[in-house]
Amino acid sequence: MKNESTVIDVPAESSSAMKGSAPLIGVARDHTTNGSGGYKRGLSIFDFLLRLAAIIAASVAAGTMFTSDETLPFFTQFLQFEAGYDDLPTFQFFVIAMSMISGYLLLSLPFSVVTIVRPLATAPRLLLLVLDTAAMAFNMAAASSAAAIGYLAHNGNQNTNWLPICQQFGDFCQKTSGAVVSSFVSVVFFIILVVLSGVALKRH
Repeated sequence: MKNESTVIDVPAESSSAMKGSAPLIGVARDHTTNGSGGYKRGLSIFDFLLRLAAIIAASVAAGTMFTSDETLPFFTQFLQFEAGYDDLPTFQFFVIAMSMISGYLLLSLPFSVVTIVRPLATAPRLLLLVLDTAAMAFNMAAASSAAAIGYLAHNGNQNTNWLPICQQFGDFCQKTSGAVVSSFVSVVFFIILVVLSGVALKRH
């Protein structure tokens, strides 16, 4: 008996085309995904560092205002000349507001870490964008109101008989002014954070 065999010829062009087309498509897709993910991860890392800096600025603002009390070295039998943040409701609001902002920034750090681990995720960025915008407005309100009172403490107002007190309470005015400046630095950080979130969402 003779062994019978069948030979099937496979065209060389079809096999090479099948082997060459699939890897090219896969490489192009991976390159696009990795490029976008790397860009967004870089933005997320910068976002995390800005939040750390904003925490420091807001905490310094609250702490400096909270410790701004000053007592003059001279006093009478019935009077003692003292100035403190709790003498003015605006400064009290400033301390509470900046403390809340510091707490919010601290709680937002885990969400910022999520955007680093998952740079293509949209929900954490959108949540941070909304909350950062609200916190920025809150921060701006506290800083602006404290700046207005600080201006009156330095210059007074003749129309309302508000006398300047910074000539007598120099340390108090210096600390409150430093706290206001630090709060505006925090506002700048919030503006950058909002812009970063908007850019990252736009390129999604």
